[in-house]
Amino acid sequence: MGGSTGNTLYGCSNCQNPLAHSEDLLSKDFVVNSGQAYMFAHAMNITLGHEEDKQLLTGLYTICFISCNNCGQELGWKYIRAYDATQKFKAGKFILEKAKIVEESC
Repeated sequence: MGGSTGNTLYGCSNCQNPLAHSEDLLSKDFVVNSGQAYMFAHAMNITLGHEEDKQLLTGLYTICFISCNNCGQELGWKYIRAYDATQKFKAGKFILEKAKIVEESC
């Protein structure tokens, strides 16, 4: 882990609305159309879109896109369901695009 003992908060790059805590960060190894993305166990201050089935790089999922509840910027998505048994661990998790979030130390 990093050498920092402080807590990091991830916020919307557009309005700095807090979205997720560093302790909820599960992975930085996701790739989306805009580049790198992070997987979080929990996210806050977001609006969930409607559920839809979407074919992603690792299979078919039911997802809902998520946006900032303050400025409306689309941030990524929430996995609702994974159809491939090896991907079921993603269900209920949140993907935030790195290009759309900022890290702030608390």
